[in-house]
Amino acid sequence: MRIVTLAQSYPPIGVGQEGHVRNVSTDLAHRGHDVAAATTTQPGSRTGQPNNGVGSERAQIPRLPTISVIICAYTEHRWELMLQSVASVQEQTLIPCEIIICVDQPLFRRCAAYWADFAAATPPVRVIQNQHDGHLGSARNTAAEAATGEILAFLDDDAAADKDWLEILTGPYQDERIGAVGGRPIPVFETGRPAWFPVQFDWVFGCAYDGLPTSRSPLAHLIGANMSVRRTLLEQVGGFHSDNHDDMDMCHRVAHITSSDAVVYEPAATVRHFVPASRPTWKYFWRRCFFVNKGKVGAFAQMGQAATLGAEARFVWYALTRGIPREIWQAAKGDAAGLARFAAIVAGVGLAAAGHVVGRIELVRRRRQAIMQILDTAAQADGRGK
Repeated sequence: MRIVTLAQSYPPIGVGQEGHVRNVSTDLAHRGHDVAAATTTQPGSRTGQPNNGVGSERAQIPRLPTISVIICAYTEHRWELMLQSVASVQEQTLIPCEIIICVDQPLFRRCAAYWADFAAATPPVRVIQNQHDGHLGSARNTAAEAATGEILAFLDDDAAADKDWLEILTGPYQDERIGAVGGRPIPVFETGRPAWFPVQFDWVFGCAYDGLPTSRSPLAHLIGANMSVRRTLLEQVGGFHSDNHDDMDMCHRVAHITSSDAVVYEPAATVRHFVPASRPTWKYFWRRCFFVNKGKVGAFAQMGQAATLGAEARFVWYALTRGIPREIWQAAKGDAAGLARFAAIVAGVGLAAAGHVVGRIELVRRRRQAIMQILDTAAQADGRGK
């Protein structure tokens, strides 16, 4: 695979972003770590911010929270990208208290050997093995259970952070009301952006898409490739409940127990997210539009009162009222690909709606089957009792 260097400078895109595993019981509050002691080990900022939070002749400044950066991986096919990802965290202007690399079993030995000498570095690098069934959500739960930081920052293994990413991403936490903060993953295409691919749908490969806020604002659904959360709040919501929708699930649950303003999008906190040539294709596009929205139905059902379709409704409204007119205008000015992007937006919204409908039908069918099974079991028990 041809590797693109992610940490180089790329211009930002137009405007601002992007299943369900067994409910992993993450008893984060009983990890056995002395968190109070850990809070004294947070390294300071490379930009000169005081480490102890108190200027010699100034009023007291709020203490910086300790931060654990978590990178999860499962395949050796992205090895070079993962090296860039970890290296980008090691060069941050704000040094985390630790970098945790959580990997599935086949990759564990290679990672443990490679970073063995970094255990005592600044920041230290810890390699741990995923202890739960599943993949991304489960690995994030494993890492969260082992982390010592007050803030858990998540970075994908195929994304490289800009040098000030962590400093900007965690800045909002000085307001104690903020519970989760996400940043902007900018796509880095292996073979270039196809002319037909609308920026409104960059979410299909986990990147910032047109329609997101262009300045710090509340947001219902942060992007998992570039997000963070207070560890205490992650404990309260029971960790990540999903492998395929873990970021959405966490954001909705945190907002539910705090407020919608507690989940914040900070587009200035940027990472470069690699997009392989296999992803900006029609096949990948239609499958993601359909199956992601089909899977969301089950994920929302598991959330109970925390679930809301507000973000999905706003996305559809923006795509239809802003995206489509803009592409028609671009086509009228001579951009022939504007018609292709117009068609892709219509198809994407239609496929998402179809996925939602199919998901609802399957959910109703599963619920009916569960009810029938309960009734059959009750009837059999009643028959044996006579």
